[in-house]
Amino acid sequence: MFISVTLSLMEGMTATLKLFFLTLLFALPLGLVISLGSMSRFTPLRGLVKTVVWIVRGSPLMIQIMIIFYGPGLLFGLPLLPRFTAALVSFVINYACYFSEIYRGGIQSIPAGQQEAGLVLGMTKSQIFFRVTLLQVIKRIVPPMGNELITLVKDTALVRVISVYELIWMGETYIKKGMIWPLFYTAVFYLLFSGVVTVFLGWFEKKLDYFR
Repeated sequence: MFISVTLSLMEGMTATLKLFFLTLLFALPLGLVISLGSMSRFTPLRGLVKTVVWIVRGSPLMIQIMIIFYGPGLLFGLPLLPRFTAALVSFVINYACYFSEIYRGGIQSIPAGQQEAGLVLGMTKSQIFFRVTLLQVIKRIVPPMGNELITLVKDTALVRVISVYELIWMGETYIKKGMIWPLFYTAVFYLLFSGVVTVFLGWFEKKLDYFR
């Protein structure tokens, strides 16, 4: 029984891992783009981006998942997105908005004198951003970004609301069979996953110590 439960949970873990890594793949660069929009000197763009970020961050992710999955069909009569695709789109938009605020805080924490020095040396603004500012920003945002990644690990359980068969869904099926221990066993998978993420972030932060 233990082996069959483990195999079942590993099947659910596959969906959880897929959602986690695909969310990072798309949300990290999108968050940077959004952060630049929120700092734009073009007032209408800045206002629009900040409003969208406020709405996304201020509403529950579970509601966003349901709106993206059911909304197109109920509002416009369009075909429903595949369940996993709808979940992924929801997560990417939500976490990109959270990441954008972390990026913005990191970028604004860099002294303006560094940009002025770069301009004096003949560097373009894009060269200054990617070769000077962004590298320091990465170092500074690792701790707050790490908190969001741990939250992402646990938030993947929310996709069960649209019947995506992730880790908790698989563990919960055993309750109907009169067994509670697989649900506790499910928590072990999350703890191990979070532990691996934490160790990786610690290693990555040490690799960036050259900015001290």
